Amino acid sequence: MSAFIPGLPQAGEYHPAFAAYIGKAQSFADPVEKLKDQIDDVLRVLRPLDAAMRLYRYAPGKWSVQEMLGHIIDAERIFAYRALRIARADQTPLASFEENDYVVAAQAERCDWSELLAEFEHVRRSSVLLLQHLPESSWVRTGTANNAPISVRALAYIMIGHVAHHLGVLRERYL
Repeated sequence: MSAFIPGLPQAGEYHPAFAAYIGKAQSFADPVEKLKDQIDDVLRVLRPLDAAMRLYRYAPGKWSVQEMLGHIIDAERIFAYRALRIARADQTPLASFEENDYVVAAQAERCDWSELLAEFEHVRRSSVLLLQHLPESSWVRTGTANNAPISVRALAYIMIGHVAHHLGVLRERYL
């Protein structure tokens, strides 16, 4: 069990741009447990997709499913890195990242699908282990990312909401 500080992140703990992600995760009392549960949710939806579906784009210029998964992995790594730095009381401002540039550079469509799924699982399990071992004081610690304050607690909810968002897009526009 984690030493999670109960309660949702407050408005001052994150940039308003993350409010939608936090909103998608707000019904979960313990974000670490939900982060664990999402592993099975993601794999259940993505594992059975055939090659044509994995490369499908619902409109020109939109990511393929495979690129979307690569993006989810990259974003998870960045959110976890931010959580680590802030949890360790590092006050160095952390830069933003341009998701579309990352997707192009990652070239996720060249990756073996089963390895990409395994990568998601390993990255998420690493995030879970990081968060579940944090002391209580780390959960409400705030740092700076994207020129705005952000707490470790908010980052945990953002990780949940980010994946929930992309699963929703996948179900609505791809499947």
